Amino acid sequence: MKILLVHNFYGSSAPSGENTVYIVERDLLQNRGHQVIEFTRHSDEIRNRGFAGSVKGALATPWNPFAFKKLVDLLNVEQPDVMHTHNTFPLLSPAVLRAARGMKTATVLTLHNYRIFCAAGIPMRNITPCTECLDKQSVIPSLSYGCYRNSRMATLPLSLMIAFHNKVDTWHKDVDAFIPLTDFQRSKMADAGLPKERMHNKPHFYPDPPEPLPWEKHTSTVVFVGRLGPEKGVNLLIDAWKLWGDTAPLLELIGDGPERMKLEASARQPGLSQKLRFHGYLSFEKTQEKMARASLLVLPSLCYEGFPMVIREAFALGVPVVASRLGSLPYLVEDGQNGVLFEPGNTKDLLGVLQKLWRQPEKLSAMGRKARADFEEKYTAAVNYEILMKIYQAAIRERQKRYPKITRINANFLK
Repeated sequence: MKILLVHNFYGSSAPSGENTVYIVERDLLQNRGHQVIEFTRHSDEIRNRGFAGSVKGALATPWNPFAFKKLVDLLNVEQPDVMHTHNTFPLLSPAVLRAARGMKTATVLTLHNYRIFCAAGIPMRNITPCTECLDKQSVIPSLSYGCYRNSRMATLPLSLMIAFHNKVDTWHKDVDAFIPLTDFQRSKMADAGLPKERMHNKPHFYPDPPEPLPWEKHTSTVVFVGRLGPEKGVNLLIDAWKLWGDTAPLLELIGDGPERMKLEASARQPGLSQKLRFHGYLSFEKTQEKMARASLLVLPSLCYEGFPMVIREAFALGVPVVASRLGSLPYLVEDGQNGVLFEPGNTKDLLGVLQKLWRQPEKLSAMGRKARADFEEKYTAAVNYEILMKIYQAAIRERQKRYPKITRINANFLK
């Protein structure tokens, strides 16, 4: 099959799960013998240009006519079977989806976040889940609150993008298949107006993971991996460790972000500094080493996560997960099976869950085995490839139904 992949890479200065997903899916398709063409832009193009770059990004966000024209020309020349788009913000814009209108190329869009309806990308305001724009199918709340970077001016281009593409019906007319990451996200996006019958769940996967260590080689360590921002709820972890006291295990915090200095200051009290270790940003390999030896990964998120990459990594390494009972997380972490859930934002409930687990090493070990079994069943490259091919097939059938005069389809796509 000939596949055109479309993606706007986020800035290289910060790790991006979306960039990682794009790369591993591209490599997966190439390794399986498909002809892959790429149409990409990089946010570094504008980040390095200061104010002028910000203006360029803002103007391109709602509709980029130059990206549209280039993609139309590329589609006419290459005539791929499928165009799979990942991220269009800020330099490509959803105009790229319109480029395939009237052509035989089926279009697929991965919903890495909620940005086609939510200017912030993550439905959250004041460290609380907020779905006003999705529920009301309106951008007025986002403009009122200044949801993107706490700025009405910065939010305006995104709100214009959302309003414009809802008005011209881009999502119904120009996308043959959507890929939400979980049932929770699928339900939320359907409620916001996407056609549910065109949404096909596909989780993230982990290519070529190492074998998990025998449980006796895991250390008495709890790990958090992620951005140190208010939406991640890391302050709950710090507070839980303060209450836990001298018997608490070592908590290793891997990642960086705007709250790091505040969190480190909060951890400076007698005895606590020996129980918490801030590593900052570590390479993927170093992070995997830390996680592989831990007994638990904790995700105390206060926001609606999409599909945290660290969950597939923890499961692959046979490490159980404690997570907030919020958004997509209960669809990934099976309470009492491959991990445990706790009430979001509730420090005492988090502490109670952790202490109870820590007194049951055999249960932790069993959860680690279940986590690895779930990985092998759901999150391997082979399983993900089969799901992706079925989605491409569904998109092609949808394209044929909507454009019945198009007859040229690669006969090998089912192989």
